[in-house]
Amino acid sequence: MSALICGSYAYDTIMVFHDKFKSHILPDKVHMLNVSFLVPDMRREFGGCAGNIAYNLKLFGGEPLPMATVGNDFAPYADWMDKCGISRDHIKVINDSYTGQAFITTDLDDNQITAFHPGAMSMSHENHVADAPDATIGIVSPDGRDGMIEHAKEFEEAGVPFIFDPGQGMPMFDGEDLMRFVEQATWVTVNDYEMQLLQDRTGKSAHEIAERVEALIVTLGGQGSHIYTKDKRIDIPSINTAQLADPTGCGDAYRAGLLYGLMNEMDWETTGRIASLAGGIKIEHHGTQQHHFTREAFDARFVKEFDRSL
Repeated sequence: MSALICGSYAYDTIMVFHDKFKSHILPDKVHMLNVSFLVPDMRREFGGCAGNIAYNLKLFGGEPLPMATVGNDFAPYADWMDKCGISRDHIKVINDSYTGQAFITTDLDDNQITAFHPGAMSMSHENHVADAPDATIGIVSPDGRDGMIEHAKEFEEAGVPFIFDPGQGMPMFDGEDLMRFVEQATWVTVNDYEMQLLQDRTGKSAHEIAERVEALIVTLGGQGSHIYTKDKRIDIPSINTAQLADPTGCGDAYRAGLLYGLMNEMDWETTGRIASLAGGIKIEHHGTQQHHFTREAFDARFVKEFDRSL
């Protein structure tokens, strides 16, 4: 089975400000804000939701087929994909654009100021689900607005089951848009903040949304996650992490675990725990694609964390 992963590819430039933003931003002067932060620590990493999900699914031994639009600066990322053995068959280069870019500055309170340039991501609607006829499952993750709408529609028309994962793309859609996604999707996954937005914009509770899909998955950070089916809620625990190094990309790792469980027809109790462990392993490492595990090591830790085998 292969998973068509529609979403963003981006470079993440992450900077650390060795102080607190609140010490340098005057509340009564925000209407004329002009600040500069010295950031002695900086790193540039491969990111984007589709890129992160594909990377994690590959670690499981799955077959990810990422579909994205990227810019003329994509060569280093393309080399990384080749090194990881991830297909570039559905990566389209837009020659007069940059690849998506996130510039993230974090202070000592873990507050973040982020500027995001979508670049080629805005052309994601130029890719089509029909171009990947071998895909047996899909996911619509944050991407260009038109691309997310088109890909959900195309998955539904092709009869390919897919996860709707609005993520940080949720502000682009109103309640009517979101309900259309829910009606088209097979599964929906959000974090707890996004769940509140989904409820506010659609007027539907978690149980009401779950009645329209096979499952609604809500992640709760260190509190685990909830999986709502039509008739019950399954509580999935988080793992005991060695350290909380970097939460960026944990949701993408979790979603790769969901895809792997679904692709292998596992029950929700198992699938949720696979996803939870994947997200937990990611948070122990800096960066979104710097962690690594073998299946043997993953299976052994799964037993240790959950006292049950895969």
